[in-house]
Amino acid sequence: MTAAIYCARKQLSVTVLTEDIGGQTLWSSAVENYLGYEYIKGVDLVARFEEHLKSFKLETIYKKAVSVAPENPGFTVTDSVGIKHGARAVIVATGKSPRMLGVPDEERFRGKGVTYCATCDAPLFAGMDVAVAGGGNSGLDAAVQLVSLAKRVYLIEAGPRLIADEVMVEKMRQAGNAEILVNTTITALKGNTMLESIVVKSNQSERELAVRGLFVEIGLIPNSAPVKGLAPLNELGEIKVDRVGRTDVAGLFAAGDVTDMPEKQIIIAAGEGAKAALSAYDFLVRGS
Repeated sequence: MTAAIYCARKQLSVTVLTEDIGGQTLWSSAVENYLGYEYIKGVDLVARFEEHLKSFKLETIYKKAVSVAPENPGFTVTDSVGIKHGARAVIVATGKSPRMLGVPDEERFRGKGVTYCATCDAPLFAGMDVAVAGGGNSGLDAAVQLVSLAKRVYLIEAGPRLIADEVMVEKMRQAGNAEILVNTTITALKGNTMLESIVVKSNQSERELAVRGLFVEIGLIPNSAPVKGLAPLNELGEIKVDRVGRTDVAGLFAAGDVTDMPEKQIIIAAGEGAKAALSAYDFLVRGS
Protein backbone atom coordinates (compact mmCIF):
# COMPACT_ATOMS: atom_id res chain seq x y z
CA MET A 1 0.00 0.00 0.00
CA THR A 2 2.87 2.38 0.74
CA ALA A 3 4.46 1.56 -2.61
CA ALA A 4 1.17 2.23 -4.39
CA ILE A 5 0.72 5.60 -2.66
CA TYR A 6 4.24 6.71 -3.54
CA CYS A 7 3.74 5.65 -7.17
CA ALA A 8 0.41 7.48 -7.33
CA ARG A 9 1.99 10.66 -5.91
CA LYS A 10 4.52 10.47 -8.75
CA GLN A 11 1.58 10.51 -11.19
CA LEU A 12 2.24 6.98 -12.39
CA SER A 13 -0.59 4.77 -13.62
CA VAL A 14 -0.93 2.23 -10.78
CA THR A 15 -2.80 -1.04 -10.43
CA VAL A 16 -2.84 -2.84 -7.09
CA LEU A 17 -3.37 -6.55 -7.54
CA THR A 18 -4.02 -8.18 -4.18
CA GLU A 19 -5.73 -11.18 -2.65
CA ASP A 20 -6.55 -9.07 0.40
CA ILE A 21 -5.76 -5.70 1.93
CA GLY A 22 -3.61 -5.74 5.04
CA GLY A 23 -1.87 -9.11 4.98
CA GLN A 24 -0.25 -10.18 8.24
CA THR A 25 -1.17 -6.90 9.95
CA LEU A 26 -4.77 -8.11 10.05
CA TRP A 27 -3.69 -11.03 12.25
CA SER A 28 -2.18 -8.84 14.96
CA SER A 29 -4.44 -8.51 17.97
CA ALA A 30 -2.98 -5.05 18.51
CA VAL A 31 -0.09 -2.90 17.34
CA GLU A 32 1.88 -0.82 19.84
CA ASN A 33 5.01 -0.04 17.85
CA TYR A 34 3.79 1.81 14.75
CA LEU A 35 4.69 5.49 14.96
CA GLY A 36 1.71 7.70 15.77
CA TYR A 37 -0.31 4.99 17.51
CA GLU A 38 0.35 4.01 21.11
CA TYR A 39 -2.18 1.21 20.70
CA ILE A 40 -4.32 0.21 17.74
CA LYS A 41 -5.90 -3.06 16.64
CA GLY A 42 -4.33 -4.57 13.56
CA VAL A 43 -7.63 -4.47 11.69
CA ASP A 44 -8.09 -0.77 12.56
CA LEU A 45 -4.58 0.12 11.40
CA VAL A 46 -5.25 -1.61 8.08
CA ALA A 47 -8.51 0.35 7.76
CA ARG A 48 -6.54 3.59 8.16
CA PHE A 49 -4.06 2.42 5.54
CA GLU A 50 -6.84 1.46 3.13
CA GLU A 51 -8.61 4.79 3.62
CA HIS A 52 -5.37 6.56 2.73
CA LEU A 53 -4.89 4.32 -0.30
CA LYS A 54 -8.39 5.07 -1.61
CA SER A 55 -7.72 8.81 -1.54
CA PHE A 56 -5.52 8.34 -4.64
CA LYS A 57 -6.59 7.58 -8.17
CA LEU A 58 -5.46 4.03 -8.65
CA GLU A 59 -7.06 0.73 -9.56
CA THR A 60 -7.37 -2.05 -6.99
CA ILE A 61 -8.18 -5.55 -8.24
CA TYR A 62 -8.94 -8.14 -5.56
CA LYS A 63 -7.28 -11.10 -7.23
CA LYS A 64 -4.15 -13.05 -6.34
CA ALA A 65 -1.12 -12.62 -8.58
CA VAL A 66 0.01 -16.09 -9.65
CA SER A 67 2.78 -15.33 -12.13
CA VAL A 68 4.96 -12.52 -13.47
CA ALA A 69 6.41 -12.99 -16.95
CA PRO A 70 8.72 -10.71 -18.93
CA GLU A 71 7.34 -9.06 -22.06
CA ASN A 72 8.84 -6.60 -24.51
CA PRO A 73 8.52 -4.07 -23.06
CA GLY A 74 7.76 -4.69 -19.39
CA PHE A 75 5.89 -7.58 -17.82
CA THR A 76 2.62 -9.49 -17.82
CA VAL A 77 1.11 -10.34 -14.44
CA THR A 78 -1.45 -13.14 -14.52
CA ASP A 79 -4.06 -13.25 -11.76
CA SER A 80 -5.92 -16.17 -10.17
CA VAL A 81 -8.70 -16.15 -12.77
CA GLY A 82 -6.32 -16.03 -15.71
CA ILE A 83 -6.62 -12.34 -16.56
CA LYS A 84 -3.36 -10.78 -17.73
CA HIS A 85 -2.26 -7.32 -16.64
CA GLY A 86 0.48 -5.46 -18.48
CA ALA A 87 3.00 -3.17 -16.76
CA ARG A 88 6.30 -1.51 -17.56
CA ALA A 89 7.45 -2.09 -13.97
CA VAL A 90 6.30 -4.43 -11.20
CA ILE A 91 6.73 -4.20 -7.43
CA VAL A 92 6.26 -7.53 -5.64
CA ALA A 93 5.08 -6.92 -2.06
CA THR A 94 3.29 -10.18 -1.36
CA GLY A 95 4.67 -10.76 2.15
CA LYS A 96 4.86 -14.09 3.92
CA SER A 97 2.36 -16.62 5.14
CA PRO A 98 2.83 -18.41 8.46
CA ARG A 99 3.08 -22.16 8.55
CA MET A 100 -0.13 -23.29 10.15
CA LEU A 101 -0.40 -25.90 12.89
CA GLY A 102 -3.26 -27.57 11.06
CA VAL A 103 -5.29 -27.91 14.25
CA PRO A 104 -9.10 -27.58 14.22
CA ASP A 105 -10.34 -24.06 15.07
CA GLU A 106 -6.93 -22.50 14.42
CA GLU A 107 -8.49 -20.05 11.98
CA ARG A 108 -11.35 -19.25 14.40
CA PHE A 109 -8.93 -18.24 17.17
CA ARG A 110 -6.52 -16.31 14.94
CA GLY A 111 -6.21 -12.85 16.49
CA LYS A 112 -8.24 -14.11 19.45
CA GLY A 113 -5.42 -15.74 21.35
CA VAL A 114 -3.63 -17.46 18.47
CA THR A 115 -0.88 -15.26 17.06
CA TYR A 116 2.03 -15.64 14.67
CA CYS A 117 4.19 -12.70 15.77
CA ALA A 118 5.69 -12.52 19.25
CA THR A 119 7.38 -9.20 18.53
CA CYS A 120 3.96 -7.75 17.66
CA ASP A 121 1.80 -9.33 20.35
CA ALA A 122 3.88 -10.54 23.32
CA PRO A 123 3.21 -7.42 25.47
CA LEU A 124 -0.54 -8.03 25.16
CA PHE A 125 -0.23 -11.23 27.20
CA ALA A 126 1.63 -9.80 30.19
CA GLY A 127 0.80 -11.68 33.38
CA MET A 128 -0.98 -14.51 31.55
CA ASP A 129 -0.19 -18.17 30.92
CA VAL A 130 0.84 -18.73 27.30
CA ALA A 131 2.24 -21.43 25.03
CA VAL A 132 4.75 -21.31 22.18
CA ALA A 133 4.63 -23.91 19.40
CA GLY A 134 8.06 -24.49 17.88
CA GLY A 135 11.46 -25.42 19.25
CA GLY A 136 13.62 -23.74 16.60
CA ASN A 137 15.21 -20.32 16.84
CA SER A 138 11.94 -18.55 16.06
CA GLY A 139 10.16 -20.43 18.82
CA LEU A 140 12.93 -19.81 21.33
CA ASP A 141 13.10 -16.11 20.42
CA ALA A 142 9.38 -15.85 21.14
CA ALA A 143 9.63 -17.83 24.37
CA VAL A 144 12.55 -15.74 25.67
CA GLN A 145 10.54 -12.58 25.01
CA LEU A 146 7.56 -14.05 26.83
CA VAL A 147 9.24 -15.33 30.01
CA SER A 148 9.84 -11.75 31.12
CA LEU A 149 6.21 -10.81 30.50
CA ALA A 150 3.97 -13.81 30.97
CA LYS A 151 3.07 -15.59 34.18
CA ARG A 152 3.99 -18.99 32.73
CA VAL A 153 5.32 -20.12 29.35
CA TYR A 154 4.91 -23.60 27.88
CA LEU A 155 7.38 -24.29 25.04
CA ILE A 156 6.08 -27.10 22.84
CA GLU A 157 8.25 -29.00 20.36
CA ALA A 158 6.99 -31.95 18.29
CA GLY A 159 10.48 -33.46 17.96
CA PRO A 160 12.63 -35.17 20.59
CA ARG A 161 14.69 -32.05 21.38
CA LEU A 162 14.88 -28.31 20.91
CA ILE A 163 16.74 -27.41 17.73
CA ALA A 164 17.54 -23.77 18.48
CA ASP A 165 20.92 -22.26 19.30
CA GLU A 166 22.18 -23.58 22.64
CA VAL A 167 22.43 -20.11 24.18
CA MET A 168 18.68 -19.65 23.62
CA VAL A 169 17.90 -23.12 24.96
CA GLU A 170 19.91 -22.41 28.10
CA LYS A 171 17.99 -19.20 28.72
CA MET A 172 14.76 -21.18 28.66
CA ARG A 173 16.13 -23.85 30.98
CA GLN A 174 17.10 -21.19 33.48
CA ALA A 175 13.77 -19.38 33.34
CA GLY A 176 11.80 -20.06 36.49
CA ASN A 177 8.42 -19.70 34.81
CA ALA A 178 8.97 -21.91 31.75
CA GLU A 179 8.13 -25.54 31.05
CA ILE A 180 9.66 -27.30 28.05
CA LEU A 181 7.58 -30.06 26.45
CA VAL A 182 9.30 -32.15 23.74
CA ASN A 183 7.79 -35.04 21.76
CA THR A 184 4.57 -33.10 22.20
CA THR A 185 1.96 -31.98 19.69
CA ILE A 186 -1.04 -29.68 19.99
CA THR A 187 -4.23 -31.52 19.12
CA ALA A 188 -7.04 -29.10 20.01
CA LEU A 189 -7.81 -25.48 20.83
CA LYS A 190 -10.62 -24.60 23.20
CA GLY A 191 -12.56 -21.48 24.16
CA ASN A 192 -15.68 -19.50 23.46
CA THR A 193 -14.91 -16.21 21.72
CA MET A 194 -11.26 -16.20 22.88
CA LEU A 195 -8.68 -18.94 23.36
CA GLU A 196 -8.91 -20.44 26.85
CA SER A 197 -6.89 -23.66 26.66
CA ILE A 198 -5.04 -26.08 24.41
CA VAL A 199 -4.86 -29.86 24.44
CA VAL A 200 -1.41 -31.40 23.98
CA LYS A 201 -0.46 -35.01 23.37
CA SER A 202 2.81 -36.61 24.44
CA ASN A 203 3.31 -40.31 23.67
CA GLN A 204 -0.06 -41.79 24.60
CA SER A 205 -1.13 -39.24 27.21
CA GLU A 206 -3.09 -36.03 26.77
CA ARG A 207 -3.03 -32.90 28.87
CA GLU A 208 -5.04 -29.68 28.81
CA LEU A 209 -3.14 -26.45 29.41
CA ALA A 210 -5.07 -23.34 30.45
CA VAL A 211 -3.47 -20.62 28.31
CA ARG A 212 -4.76 -17.33 26.98
CA GLY A 213 -2.22 -17.08 24.19
CA LEU A 214 -0.68 -19.48 21.69
CA PHE A 215 2.30 -18.23 19.69
CA VAL A 216 2.77 -20.32 16.55
CA GLU A 217 6.44 -20.13 15.60
CA ILE A 218 7.00 -22.99 13.19
CA GLY A 219 8.18 -20.83 10.32
CA LEU A 220 6.97 -18.46 7.61
CA ILE A 221 6.69 -19.09 3.90
CA PRO A 222 7.59 -16.23 1.51
CA ASN A 223 4.87 -15.62 -1.06
CA SER A 224 7.45 -15.50 -3.85
CA ALA A 225 5.92 -18.13 -6.15
CA PRO A 226 4.82 -15.56 -8.79
CA VAL A 227 8.45 -14.71 -9.60
CA LYS A 228 10.06 -18.12 -9.06
CA GLY A 229 12.33 -18.76 -12.02
CA LEU A 230 12.34 -15.07 -12.94
CA ALA A 231 14.01 -13.32 -10.00
CA PRO A 232 16.80 -14.78 -7.86
CA LEU A 233 15.65 -16.18 -4.52
CA ASN A 234 17.70 -17.05 -1.44
CA GLU A 235 17.69 -20.44 0.30
CA LEU A 236 14.56 -19.43 2.24
CA GLY A 237 12.66 -18.57 -0.93
CA GLU A 238 12.89 -14.81 -0.29
CA ILE A 239 13.41 -12.46 -3.23
CA LYS A 240 16.92 -11.04 -3.31
CA VAL A 241 16.94 -7.24 -3.50
CA ASP A 242 19.47 -4.46 -3.10
CA ARG A 243 19.13 -1.66 -0.56
CA VAL A 244 16.64 0.25 -2.76
CA GLY A 245 14.38 -2.67 -3.61
CA ARG A 246 15.78 -3.62 -7.02
CA THR A 247 16.01 -7.25 -8.11
CA ASP A 248 18.47 -8.50 -10.72
CA VAL A 249 15.71 -8.15 -13.33
CA ALA A 250 15.40 -4.65 -14.81
CA GLY A 251 11.99 -3.19 -13.98
CA LEU A 252 11.20 -5.77 -11.31
CA PHE A 253 11.24 -4.58 -7.70
CA ALA A 254 10.28 -6.13 -4.37
CA ALA A 255 9.57 -4.89 -0.86
CA GLY A 256 8.62 -6.12 2.58
CA ASP A 257 8.57 -9.57 4.10
CA VAL A 258 8.82 -11.39 0.76
CA THR A 259 12.37 -10.05 0.35
CA ASP A 260 15.65 -10.98 2.02
CA MET A 261 15.76 -7.70 3.96
CA PRO A 262 16.17 -8.40 7.70
CA GLU A 263 13.54 -7.77 10.38
CA LYS A 264 9.94 -8.36 9.39
CA GLN A 265 7.93 -5.49 10.87
CA ILE A 266 5.05 -3.32 9.65
CA ILE A 267 7.00 -0.08 9.83
CA ILE A 268 10.01 -1.60 8.04
CA ALA A 269 7.81 -3.03 5.28
CA ALA A 270 6.23 0.40 4.78
CA GLY A 271 9.66 2.01 4.41
CA GLU A 272 10.82 -0.68 2.00
CA GLY A 273 7.65 -0.14 -0.05
CA ALA A 274 8.43 3.56 -0.34
CA LYS A 275 11.99 2.83 -1.46
CA ALA A 276 10.85 0.30 -4.07
CA ALA A 277 8.31 2.80 -5.45
CA LEU A 278 10.93 5.53 -5.78
CA SER A 279 13.25 3.07 -7.49
CA ALA A 280 10.48 2.05 -9.88
CA TYR A 281 9.84 5.72 -10.68
CA ASP A 282 13.53 6.29 -11.44
CA PHE A 283 13.52 3.25 -13.70
CA LEU A 284 10.48 4.45 -15.64
CA VAL A 285 11.66 8.03 -15.96
CA ARG A 286 15.40 7.56 -16.33
CA GLY A 287 15.69 3.92 -17.32
CA SER A 288 17.81 3.10 -14.26
